[in-house]
Amino acid sequence: MKPLSDRTSHFTESVIRYMTRIAYSCGAVNLSQGFPDFDPPVELQNRMAEVAKSGPHQYALTIGAKNFREAVCNKQEHFSGMRFDPEKECVITCGSTEAMMITMMSVCNPGDKVVIFSPFYENYTADTILSGATPIYVPLNPDDFTFDANVLEDAMKQPGVKALVLCNPSNPSGKVFTRAELQIIADLAIKYDLYVITDEVYEHIIFAPHVHTHMATLPGMRERTIECSSLSKTYSITGWRLGYILAPEPIMERIKKVHDFTVVGASSPLQEVGVTAMNFDDEYYTELQAHYTHMKELFTDGLRNLGFKFTEPQGTYFVMVDISEFGYDRKLASLVASGSAAGLGIGMTGSGSVRPDELFCMDLAKKVGVAAVPGSSFFREPVNHLVRFHFAKKDETLIGALNRLESVRKLLK
Repeated sequence: MKPLSDRTSHFTESVIRYMTRIAYSCGAVNLSQGFPDFDPPVELQNRMAEVAKSGPHQYALTIGAKNFREAVCNKQEHFSGMRFDPEKECVITCGSTEAMMITMMSVCNPGDKVVIFSPFYENYTADTILSGATPIYVPLNPDDFTFDANVLEDAMKQPGVKALVLCNPSNPSGKVFTRAELQIIADLAIKYDLYVITDEVYEHIIFAPHVHTHMATLPGMRERTIECSSLSKTYSITGWRLGYILAPEPIMERIKKVHDFTVVGASSPLQEVGVTAMNFDDEYYTELQAHYTHMKELFTDGLRNLGFKFTEPQGTYFVMVDISEFGYDRKLASLVASGSAAGLGIGMTGSGSVRPDELFCMDLAKKVGVAAVPGSSFFREPVNHLVRFHFAKKDETLIGALNRLESVRKLLK
């Protein structure tokens, strides 16, 4: 048989989804894959029941149902002040995953380069490679997740760089980029004539005093920013796979065509329900922020009381925890030296052998009963001492996880 695709030959499976399967297999509390264990707003449930009977049940327009596109653009204008034309500057996608993929395919030629901040959501590298481009990584300091502007410029000015990917608020770090940081990125994007592809799915999950700023609102950025987002996080409907892209007409014309030949269109009945979500008033978002602030404080206070070191999340529903104290680098080295390392794991991050944080996460799930994601799956740099938990869970779920974590030092040290 002829060989399969070269560009996908080095792909590994999603570490996040892998850890979810581990959690299910051993009965661990799943704080790995980021989805809520509570219901979406009742208004959406009720509207879904109505649509199930009345429809629509056939294709919407490929670019998205007209009333949903209008609602998306109205919401965007309300929160950012930017007006997008729902006919020319908006397309509805199957979640932000498709939105990011087709945007990358629309922007990049084979041989182009794309700048990505590290740590990063694992799909960004795959999106870049599938588009025929090459990723270039700019590190965010693992302590406070700030970046060096000189290092960023060195990356952005390389020959062949076409775009930069910006996740804000950022998964997995929980970082919210300040306006000053965004201005640095914007100035460099204009200087080197780059597109900025933004992933803003966590825009409404922000913890005071931090605020979310849309990159496209900065001077000179409206024409070069492509904003990808979804309803998944804001409305607790990760399984609905409803997303959207907002971009200037010349860019959107190309994106629409790629979308059409990729998935044809997003779910028609769910778009109809999505209109209800887009029309929620400001009180919904105020309550959402309060709800997530409560979950964040419950979980991080619990981690603090248990003596864990972590970076305080500024947004999203993730927290990066330092596991250095558990000595898994030494444990793994000892196992390798003794010849006992075979079969410990699958080398989830593609290194060919298990890493310290991977081994920790496997033990954490199987021995303590809590599932997390090894931080090395998000970093291009050799960072093996962090793991990511998510806290989009009911109080009883988070308390149950914290109760299990009380024994972590006894079981894993």
